[in-house]
Amino acid sequence: MDLRFGDSKPTDEERAAVDALLGPPASAWEGADDRTDTDLRWARGGREARERRDLLLPGLHALNDRVGWISEGGLAYLCRRLTVPPAEGYGVATFYAMFAVKPRPATVVHVCTDLACAARGSARVCTKIERDLGPAGSAGSGAVWQPSPCLGLCERAPAALVIRAGEAPRTAVVAPATAEAVADAATAPHEAAAEPQAAAAAPQARTPAAQPAQAGTSAALPAPTPAPRPSRASGQASGQASGQASGQASGQTANAVARTGSSAPGSALAAPEAGRDGLVLLRRVGVVDPGSLDDYRAHGGYAALRRAFALGPAGVIREVTEAGLVGRGGAAFPTGRKWAATAQQPDHPHYLVCNADESEPGTFKDRVLMEGDPYALVEAMTIAGYATGAHRGYLYLRGEYPRALRRLRTAIDRARARGLLGEDVMGQGFAFDIEIRRGAGAYICGEETAIFNSIEGRRGEPRSKPPFPVEKGLFGKPTAVNNVETLVNVLPILIEGAQGYARTGTSASTGTKLFCVSGTVARPGVYELPFGATLRELLELAGPPKTLRAVLLGGAAGAFVRPDELDVPLTFEGTRAAGATLGSGVVLVLDDSVELPRVLLRIAEFFRDESCGQCVPCRVGTVRQEEALHRIKDLTGDAAAGDIALLREVGRAMRDASICGLGQTAWNAVESAIDRLGAFK
Repeated sequence: MDLRFGDSKPTDEERAAVDALLGPPASAWEGADDRTDTDLRWARGGREARERRDLLLPGLHALNDRVGWISEGGLAYLCRRLTVPPAEGYGVATFYAMFAVKPRPATVVHVCTDLACAARGSARVCTKIERDLGPAGSAGSGAVWQPSPCLGLCERAPAALVIRAGEAPRTAVVAPATAEAVADAATAPHEAAAEPQAAAAAPQARTPAAQPAQAGTSAALPAPTPAPRPSRASGQASGQASGQASGQASGQTANAVARTGSSAPGSALAAPEAGRDGLVLLRRVGVVDPGSLDDYRAHGGYAALRRAFALGPAGVIREVTEAGLVGRGGAAFPTGRKWAATAQQPDHPHYLVCNADESEPGTFKDRVLMEGDPYALVEAMTIAGYATGAHRGYLYLRGEYPRALRRLRTAIDRARARGLLGEDVMGQGFAFDIEIRRGAGAYICGEETAIFNSIEGRRGEPRSKPPFPVEKGLFGKPTAVNNVETLVNVLPILIEGAQGYARTGTSASTGTKLFCVSGTVARPGVYELPFGATLRELLELAGPPKTLRAVLLGGAAGAFVRPDELDVPLTFEGTRAAGATLGSGVVLVLDDSVELPRVLLRIAEFFRDESCGQCVPCRVGTVRQEEALHRIKDLTGDAAAGDIALLREVGRAMRDASICGLGQTAWNAVESAIDRLGAFK
């Protein structure tokens, strides 16, 4: 592709997709066909156009949604509209796995081959799909398929996601996936079977008449209602989802599963214990209609925001600090300290970013919260904005979560219509609004500074710290970044009070924690337990295999635990003392049928693929790690000793010298498998 503005022109479809996002061009300088006398007198654009650089990623989504790939003409038109050099636009477009800059069919099938799906037979599914649709990446039968990292559907593994581009793009989730079901969904995504609910108990009678009665697996992505922006143009991608109501309980099948505890793949529930007494974060999942604001309020919704207004911003931060809430994404940084540091910054405006780009293989808890209780996240973000002095929040959502996108758009639109977002939230004189930004398939964008670059329309590469985000974050302004689970924890803190909340858990790990259990268990799904419960207790709930080989705690960046270590307490301090980590709550269970060297090789492939390539230790180290594991995958003892020594040396270099957590943790799981499980002995 030519990296300069050339003669390539956008097609009518591409021009319409970009114009739907940005509006029609005001002058020939911005891509209008006819040059006027005014255009000849002075150039337009300049600073005003450059300030819209953050619309580059939504613009790329608009092109990709409409056509299925991004042509030279389409990219050039988008870049001209935003005054972005085409070389930079090309660099951003090629950074994300969900975009393509070469022609491909309108239908793309992403088949997960990551750890949980591999444990559930994704290799067999891929073999059959290859037979029906041709080799991965080849265009056949009007569709192209490609192996994918984790799609966040681990409770229903193996999983596939079908995306069909068009004026009304369609998506379909096939999980658990069979080759036949994937082929059918690729042919007609709008006719795919409905996706099951997160839980069985969702009421069906509370859906407002204005909502469609069913929002299943296959859904159109209608144009969204743009969020008002005080100083920037709306950043909603054309064709993104909105307005599709949340779905209703899948009915008799799901309820039957809840009663019987069946582990049949087709009946797996994302939250097996939904509706049980004692739940805190999951207490509304499967109980309220996720599309109904009235139902949410009837179940205690917005009581926390009312108390926040009564306490004032400093009071909210004090409660969160005294409750001992720490980040649930793995770093475990105290949330109250982060909010206080942001609120104290004299520079303005302040921003809030919700990290909903959970991409750690085996993680799907945030998806379950967003799909099952979306208004809780909207309320929690509003409280966080109030406490930190932010009037605008960005919700950075995984591109692989179409149902969560639909439900969050519905929740935000309805909250705005009822005065719970906007210029005067609940009549308290506080202005706050939320804008959703879709990711596009980049694991590294789960890193907080990589999110900033992605939102700003740059490659999603991490920044060096300091300065820290609370000082110089999004758009160079003070920014608080929290993930979904962390934010939702704020609601019980304000309702119960800091002391009441802190009575659950341990002194260093307060509250409850969501765990994503997948692999060879009878009842995979998201489980909520108080901090301090043991790994054994968690596995008893999920139904462990008869012959347990190992448990991967914390995901690909975590560590393996042996069967004789199941009494490790699930707390930040307990797992740290045991030489493991809680990470984002991944609990991947492997029985003795698993080929451990293949699991390690898949982890190494994942980090090699997902390294952004910015720093040498990570870019080179992840490749060398994968090469060494390839060489010794069938070796043991002295035959593997030389490469194991090399792995240790490379691992130390990545851990010590990489810019961000990806490179620093890429060696963790491999190291623990060698040292704790005796891999390659």
